[in-house]
Amino acid sequence: MRGAMIYAPGDIRFESLDDPRILKPTDAVIRTAVTCVCGSDLWPYRGLEPTDEPHPMGHEYVGFVEEVGSEVTSVQPGQFVIGSFATSDNTCANCRNGFPSNCQHRAFMSTCQAEYVRVPHAQGTLVATEDIPGKELWPSLLALSDVMGTGWWAADAAEVRPGSTAVVVGDGAVGLCAVIAARARGAERVIAMSRHASRQKLAREFGATDIVAERGDDGVERIKELTGGIGADSVLECVGTGEAMRQALRSARPGGGVGFVGVPHDVVVDGQELFFSHVGLRGGPAPVRRYLPDLIDRVLTGAIEPGKVFDLTLPLDQVAEGYRAMDERRAIKALLKP
Repeated sequence: MRGAMIYAPGDIRFESLDDPRILKPTDAVIRTAVTCVCGSDLWPYRGLEPTDEPHPMGHEYVGFVEEVGSEVTSVQPGQFVIGSFATSDNTCANCRNGFPSNCQHRAFMSTCQAEYVRVPHAQGTLVATEDIPGKELWPSLLALSDVMGTGWWAADAAEVRPGSTAVVVGDGAVGLCAVIAARARGAERVIAMSRHASRQKLAREFGATDIVAERGDDGVERIKELTGGIGADSVLECVGTGEAMRQALRSARPGGGVGFVGVPHDVVVDGQELFFSHVGLRGGPAPVRRYLPDLIDRVLTGAIEPGKVFDLTLPLDQVAEGYRAMDERRAIKALLKP
């Protein structure tokens, strides 16, 4: 088969790789329907995470089951499936407590920008649709494997409630999906922090009621102005930088919540400041598998359309251009078709 490999910062190659095969009785192999480039893939692409040796890329996937191991009974060949970027057996204590992304047997998917993918712990990781969905739904279903599930987790972790005010820090695909999540969970007011016109437009389409272009202290001050000097009930941090975290914590009202889902890079939280703010802080890798049945239903019934975050579609063999376009902010998120 063919798939994407990273060799060094800025060096993505599409080349021939070994076909994936069943290695354990809990595995499945799927044929990729569509995959994509994630914002978190840009960390190694930009050299902000080390690439010690060439390795495959990609952790978002939907596709058709080709083969299953002897212990896999929940899906079968021919079915269309969606899975999380983090595998889970769905039986361990952490899974039963609602955190499958912290499964005791967790593995992070990392080979999905390819024509075929081996999925460990397929019994607990993959969810099949009742019928094969129309191709027009594939982008939105693909978004569930990470960015929509992560945006939903941001809203859940920040405790977005009906009638509340939520702030979304970050206008990438996760941040935009977090706008969807905040509205779906009942927020009356959703303030999207964005400085890019195309992303502001999509945020409003997804349900944002206000746009704040300022950042840093100016951004915090603007949030305070919009909330009567108090701050937001919930803040969804969808970036992962120190500046974004500071902005999120300082934009929340006393007793408010911050859900942080951007993979942290150089993030330091001031314990004294957090202590006296009375702000609740929760985050981590999104428990996507917990949300998949509900989110799949929302996509199939037309309640949400997160696939709109894909504003660039390319053949899979042009994956390197997908990285370049996202790195240069010419695209929000690149969809890849085998």
